[in-house]
Amino acid sequence: MDYEFLRDVTGQVIVRFSMGHEAMGHWINEELNGDFNLLDRIEDAAVAVKGSECPWLLAGHEYTLLMDSEEVMICANQLAFAGDEMEEGMNYYDQESRACCGIEDFLLVLKNYRSFIVKYSA
Repeated sequence: MDYEFLRDVTGQVIVRFSMGHEAMGHWINEELNGDFNLLDRIEDAAVAVKGSECPWLLAGHEYTLLMDSEEVMICANQLAFAGDEMEEGMNYYDQESRACCGIEDFLLVLKNYRSFIVKYSA
């Protein structure tokens, strides 16, 4: 899982992830968006789920985060498809709408994200 932190022309921090993990970047850019209070809440939840059978869910405007003691999944809220409208042999492309990673890797991304914002804040 490769990623990079950038600043756009307006100074906004954005995150880009490698193929297969793009939803992580979309979630950070859209839902987290530099909110340190939310970042603290997520890190506290990661401690709470460690060794627990109960997952933790954070439903956002565009994406939902699901975290258990071992894994984190980010999924676009609009990913649910209803009906059988597709032709036979066709399937939905959802690679940019769903991503999973280990909880330790996810926490490292969040730590690096926080550090980048603090280091380059105006």
